[in-house]
Amino acid sequence: MIQTLAVIQMASQADVAGNLTSARRLLEQAAAEGARLAVLPENFAAMGCSDLPRLGRAEAAGDGPILPWLKQTARDLRLWIVAGTLPLPPDDRPQGKPNACSLLIDDQGQRVARYDKLHLFDADVADNRRRYRESDDYAAGQRLVLADTPVGRLGMSVCYDLRFPELYSALRAAGAELISAPSAFTTVTGEAHWTTLIRARAIETQCYVLAAAQGGEHPGGRVTHGHSSIVDPWGRLLREQAAGEVALVAERDAAEQVALRQRMPVQHHRRFSVPCLGTDSLE
Repeated sequence: MIQTLAVIQMASQADVAGNLTSARRLLEQAAAEGARLAVLPENFAAMGCSDLPRLGRAEAAGDGPILPWLKQTARDLRLWIVAGTLPLPPDDRPQGKPNACSLLIDDQGQRVARYDKLHLFDADVADNRRRYRESDDYAAGQRLVLADTPVGRLGMSVCYDLRFPELYSALRAAGAELISAPSAFTTVTGEAHWTTLIRARAIETQCYVLAAAQGGEHPGGRVTHGHSSIVDPWGRLLREQAAGEVALVAERDAAEQVALRQRMPVQHHRRFSVPCLGTDSLE
């Protein structure tokens, strides 16, 4: 069985309405090429927003522009959408520090899954900003998330998660066939590690990796690496673009993926159990 999927690359700014207009145009291109599921990049709607808690509270209260846009776009295009990340407070603590939240929206505009980024990027980097402290703005997530989609069983991750292979091993053990990785890598870390990381995560899990990236210049002098890619379970880059806005579309060959896993059954050869947080698995 052949299924079509897409990743979206953007160079998002602080203008939420402008970002949503750009994202809509790119999602329309993906849908026109037959994609059933598309992944938006990290911070697709609010890159450089100065008041993330306020934005998150507004969205959670139904007063923000992003969630209604997502639902309407998914319905209009008959497209499943992984909504990169947006700031949302925990469902049980609407006044709390927001999570960097990746939502899965189905083609009827319904929220199917919510993944809160587990690993927050607190690091020093030799670029214009030099210092990144996501924990100043966000709370860390607590659970793995998987969901069934028309193009396969999806495990969800975000950006800095890519440096923690045990997360991906746990997603594979829970049945993942493809993994979303919306990202906003810096140019320094991206040039050094991005392609190596996304190919390694695909090879070791024998999953398709949907690596949707930010690629360009952003508020505050930030520059992101880009190189959005769709990687197959053998580690091949099926599609890639270095910079600028683009919708990349590729096909998942489910039968070939099953055959690869049978020829090289690494999951059955595992000698150590995978340490794992609680898992939200939606069917």
